[in-house]
Amino acid sequence: MHKKVLSEQVLYYGDVKMPEGWEVNPLNLCKQLFDSLYHEKDFHFCKDWDKVNTYVREHIRIKHNVSIENKDSWANAYIPNEKTETLSHVDPMNLDDSADLVLLYGINTLDCRIKINFDDNKKKGKVWNIYLKKNMFVMFPSTNTYSIENNQKNSLNFIQTITYERI
Repeated sequence: MHKKVLSEQVLYYGDVKMPEGWEVNPLNLCKQLFDSLYHEKDFHFCKDWDKVNTYVREHIRIKHNVSIENKDSWANAYIPNEKTETLSHVDPMNLDDSADLVLLYGINTLDCRIKINFDDNKKKGKVWNIYLKKNMFVMFPSTNTYSIENNQKNSLNFIQTITYERI
């Protein structure tokens, strides 16, 4: 008997564990987010964003032998009790230029649920739920749709999104 895997959906998640003295400063990321919103411009590079991005890219390459490069990046603030519509980062009319992976990083999050939709062969419409905590990430194929729920009542949740292409 032989086995051949034809398709596999992999999700990566965990905490961004930086060495002492190199921790990610969420205030710098939030400042960058507000700056981009106020000036109506794209999210620009900052050292703390680079720490998160480098951590994820290097760890996924070393631990899982997956090489990725950045495609796009932005951050959002979610008001208390906000629930997004279903989100997608794939252009079905231009799959070649669409991102391969989506990363959500909890800049400053509390009681924030990510609902990732997927199909498991003939079992359609399945959902995997994960709570995105501060300094945690979840990365999944861009062909999966998802939604974000800020379930707490008192403060904003800040999430950094980075899309990647496999190389």
